[in-house]
Amino acid sequence: MATQTAVMEAVTALNYRVTIGDVAAKSGLELNTVQRELATLAAEAGGHLQVAESGEVVYQFPTNFEAILRNRSWRLQMQARLQKLWQIIFYLIRLSFGIALVVSIIIIFTAIIILVLAQQSQEGEERERRSGGDLFALWQLQRYTYLLADWSLFFDPIDYDRRPHKRRSQAQAEAGKLNFLEAVYSFLFGDGNPNADLEERRWQMIATTISNHKGGVVAEQIAPYLDDLGSPSDQEYETYMLPVLARFDGRPQVSPEGGLVYHFPSLQVRAKQARSQRVSDYLREHRWPFTQATPGQAMGVIILAAVNLGGALILGGLLQTNPADLQGFVGFVQSIYWLLLGYGVGVVVVPLVRYFWLQLRNRRVEARNWQRSQRTLALRSPSPALERKLRYAQQFATEVVISDRDIIYATDRDLLEQEAERLEIEAKTNSPADTDS
Repeated sequence: MATQTAVMEAVTALNYRVTIGDVAAKSGLELNTVQRELATLAAEAGGHLQVAESGEVVYQFPTNFEAILRNRSWRLQMQARLQKLWQIIFYLIRLSFGIALVVSIIIIFTAIIILVLAQQSQEGEERERRSGGDLFALWQLQRYTYLLADWSLFFDPIDYDRRPHKRRSQAQAEAGKLNFLEAVYSFLFGDGNPNADLEERRWQMIATTISNHKGGVVAEQIAPYLDDLGSPSDQEYETYMLPVLARFDGRPQVSPEGGLVYHFPSLQVRAKQARSQRVSDYLREHRWPFTQATPGQAMGVIILAAVNLGGALILGGLLQTNPADLQGFVGFVQSIYWLLLGYGVGVVVVPLVRYFWLQLRNRRVEARNWQRSQRTLALRSPSPALERKLRYAQQFATEVVISDRDIIYATDRDLLEQEAERLEIEAKTNSPADTDS
């Protein structure tokens, strides 16, 4: 389904009239996959085929083909509904970690206050218990309750840095889209893989590079978008180009000097004239960010995590000094104490471990980016041998644009009518020659 979505997006971006090469160059998908998906889409969404005299096929889709496809396909409708449902569920999961942290703090400190009051009631004298002790404990309880009720003064879940003395940069403003409860999840577990679409971007860049050079390239123009080029012998024989050739139906050619160049006939056929598209010099992997939370939100999470863990440790000490047969709320807290302590430790340890792990991962990302960037140097200052290969590759650079005049058959029109029009055009074309003769 992801493949079909990519093809549909490419068709829309190319203004609904495409060839197989157009879609492959836009999406980076394999030619065979594109051909299969275009045929399926044309059959299900009311598309039409236009066949040129050269035998090339153009696919013409209605502008509302996506709506037609959704109405006809229950699978797409179900997928859209399930995707919305999963977004809601995942959002609730993200919020649950922040809620759990706040609830854990409330439970821990409520139990601490109850245990402290119980100890004071047992150890204090009657007068102290009824006057000073109770007043002090009541003052502590009111202060604690006020802080819990108004914790948003310090950690605003909507916009932490909204107070006048805070000035956020543009990057922080973008990150501030997270509310505080979402920021807890982001700080603990991150925000997903920033390179989840790496392979998709890789093949899109390769296909765009080939298309920009009108189907004739050398290996040095493709290498900056690949990762491991293999052993020195593999690099000498350009073995790393084999997956590219298989994906886009490429054909190697040997120059008179013995250099290899590659041309891709299927990517040279276009439905309309197109300008070269801008593409990066090399494939850049994104660094893994630690969190999208603002610095203020991150600091808030750190403080709450420290308070939660410290409170859990204090609570453990108080539970040990009290009888084992505690009842009511404190008895419940005692039964789940190890769960509270484990959660408190996890909230501290998980982001700490993830931080050092991301440092190692980002060093590897930067190393791969550096390797790919170094491969562009050969194109900036080409050697005489590479210059000869580039000139030879230009001999295979061409572009075949199939216009309406080239169409000899289309599925959206009557066959006899098309044949009559074709004969009329041929007659007009041949009449001057007959007159001259």
